[in-house]
Amino acid sequence: MSLPSPAFTIRPARPEDVPAVVAMVHELAAYERAPEQCHLTEEQLRAALFGPSPALFGHVAADAGGQPVGFALWFLNFSTWAGGHGIYLEDLYVRPALRGSGAGRALMAALAAVCVERGYQRLDWSMLDWNPAARFYAAIGATQLQEWVSYRLAGPALDALAAELTGPPAAGATLTARPGPGTGRVPDRGDAA
Repeated sequence: MSLPSPAFTIRPARPEDVPAVVAMVHELAAYERAPEQCHLTEEQLRAALFGPSPALFGHVAADAGGQPVGFALWFLNFSTWAGGHGIYLEDLYVRPALRGSGAGRALMAALAAVCVERGYQRLDWSMLDWNPAARFYAAIGATQLQEWVSYRLAGPALDALAAELTGPPAAGATLTARPGPGTGRVPDRGDAA
């Protein structure tokens, strides 16, 4: 799938795009006022995109010389209610010189095309509430989900919750849970969180 434009072409990311995409991820972190929180390396992104079992996918907007000037990194999610996969857009970024050129819209169109081709139900993403990209997303027909609130478990809180298991978190392993804090018993699958 390739969408041509006088200024750019949209295509799946290639291994040689990794340095430019990592640089743009760091530019995005600076734009989002959190450069100290971005630790992505070329090795990490290369392994995630092109390792033996990739779970991350990407598209780039490449200039006439083939150099990435924008990117979309995404992975699959699954809706139990819809009974099918969708795409979760982790990051969308276009370098300032190409903003307003249609590169962002073309990247989103490429992801929408992947959804339609593969029968995926939806394309989801999150953004900071102050980001002016909200106007762009509204212009392409996206709706803001007012009733859903994002949560994150990371760092010490993630470690503490994982420590409630008495066995190693190996794939396919049967794990035994310790009683939840303040409950005095092991939660049952039917318990509400």
